[in-house]
Amino acid sequence: MTPKELLESLNELDEQTRIEAKLASEVGKSIMETVCAFANEPGLGGGWLLLGVKRDEGALFPSFSAMGVPNPDKLKSDLTTQAREAFNRPINLEFADETVNGVILVSVFVPEADPTDKPIFFQKHSLPGGAFRRVGASDIRCTEEDLFAFYQDRGVESFDSTALRGATLEDFESGAIEEYRSEIRKNNPESEILSWSDEDLLAALNCLKRQEGRAVPTLAGILLFGSQRALRRLLPMTRVDYIRVPGNRWMEGGPEPISSIDMRDSLLRLVRRSVAAIMDDLPEAFSLPAGAIQREVSTPLPGRVIREAIVNALMHRSYRKAGPVQIIRYANRIEIRNPGYSLKPEESLGEAGSITRNPLVAAVLHETRFAETKGSGIRAIRAVMEDTGLTPPIFESDREGDQFTVTLFFHHFLMESDWDWLAAFKDAHLSQDEARALVCVRDNGRISNTAYRDLNRMDTLQASLHLRRLREQGILEQKGKKGPGTFYIGSSAFLATLGQESGALGQESGALGQESGALGQESGALGQESGALGQESGRNSPDDFPEALVLRIRGLGQRSAPEEMKSVLLEICAVHPYSSEELGELLHRDPQKLVRSYLSSMIVSGELSYLYPDKPNRPDQKYVTMPQGRK
Repeated sequence: MTPKELLESLNELDEQTRIEAKLASEVGKSIMETVCAFANEPGLGGGWLLLGVKRDEGALFPSFSAMGVPNPDKLKSDLTTQAREAFNRPINLEFADETVNGVILVSVFVPEADPTDKPIFFQKHSLPGGAFRRVGASDIRCTEEDLFAFYQDRGVESFDSTALRGATLEDFESGAIEEYRSEIRKNNPESEILSWSDEDLLAALNCLKRQEGRAVPTLAGILLFGSQRALRRLLPMTRVDYIRVPGNRWMEGGPEPISSIDMRDSLLRLVRRSVAAIMDDLPEAFSLPAGAIQREVSTPLPGRVIREAIVNALMHRSYRKAGPVQIIRYANRIEIRNPGYSLKPEESLGEAGSITRNPLVAAVLHETRFAETKGSGIRAIRAVMEDTGLTPPIFESDREGDQFTVTLFFHHFLMESDWDWLAAFKDAHLSQDEARALVCVRDNGRISNTAYRDLNRMDTLQASLHLRRLREQGILEQKGKKGPGTFYIGSSAFLATLGQESGALGQESGALGQESGALGQESGALGQESGALGQESGRNSPDDFPEALVLRIRGLGQRSAPEEMKSVLLEICAVHPYSSEELGELLHRDPQKLVRSYLSSMIVSGELSYLYPDKPNRPDQKYVTMPQGRK
């Protein structure tokens, strides 16, 4: 693409996965990080840097202006030198100059590196932090999980093959091993492994390792064949939590309590128990088709969809991260959340092939037919939901929160009641794709570019155009940071169509999606504490702050002194308890960074206290300033 074509694309669709704009009068850290990210991202095919362009940060819609590069030859020379010397492997760049609006712009094409050369990383920094990936329109520092995606084809040992400290052969359960044999016998009665001893079988599956002359179970071995006692002792957080929430939103409140069931078992059993927990809780419908003798029973979601979603969550979750897989049952949908973002780019989900975090676990699930062909689980879920006329599923990978979520709606799309409600937007001349998106926002509270793509089976750029139109129409509002953190909620005009529900929806919209990482941390306590959830909805607003505090908040810059930020946090939390998400919204800061940089240390120092000190990881935890004399 020429510089002019790149500029036109930016003004039409904003920064994209393969295009990054920089003002760039000289080669700086940001440019080199983008070069590294473009070279590393698997399957991207490289990307373009457009240099000499400035973004208008105050504009509501994408607006990029050609400012020009003062000395293009020097810039290209410096960039060429750094691309050859800064990384562990030299990167050969391709340049193009063009005069646009009277100034010279420079485009730089960064080719994707050969898989055997990845990861590309800065030589002055160690891995994984010295390497970058391209996620959406952002350059993201790599994690250990990303390195495995690069190394997978090189025979590097996977995390699930590591020996599990403290585990012994007594931690295996013979019944779990026999269940595996039973599945193999069912699928392949002539398999030679049926005659092997348990120890030989476990060794063949890499569920055992030899260390100092003795056999030690691996992580995969305990996950697949460990006893419940061993799982509780060695891997206490690798359970599945089934959480039932009345209504359509978390913390919506109501007469029914939130209930929770914790399940811990060997993986083959855990799949069955999890599927059964969901299916047993789904309402059943009975019908007697014309000419039939027996009635037919149906549920809102097909059993195969539930099974595939559960298997995907347990097979692809990150076992490095201590946290359960969550199944959250709302009135209108089920959300299945697992620790660990998708190693595969979101736009490639459902395509053939997969990047598997846990290849030993995956091999057993494939062999026993719990999981089908690699990469087919998401494709199967989409196909079954489409065949039965149900709302398309939504798959969202949250890299920052290190979580993957599958959302399965119960109702058919689009029903007559949906069209009746959509009549309120008749002046907007909605397409069917846009209508689907608005129903999703109504039922789910929000929609992201990823969700829009899933609902309407289109690419990122098409989804961006559609969401931009809905924003221009004043129907949706954009929230979150640029890139993967961006999502959309209903505008005030949208909320007005919901009648009495609009007030509650509006209060919750800012928190939707930001609390997902916290939901899993204390799920066992949710049932006991549900009465307290949502009772803080009448909290003070910034309008209730003293004028001096309002002025201090407005005066905070993006690089305020730490002591100034701490002082403001103390003043805010002295007015009323606030959660990290609420504080982030007030101060225009990332909530997680606030926790890491300020809130945690202020808890330790006694300057702040938890509103619920006995449950520090509650999903609705808030911070309050400690009164003088009680520190």
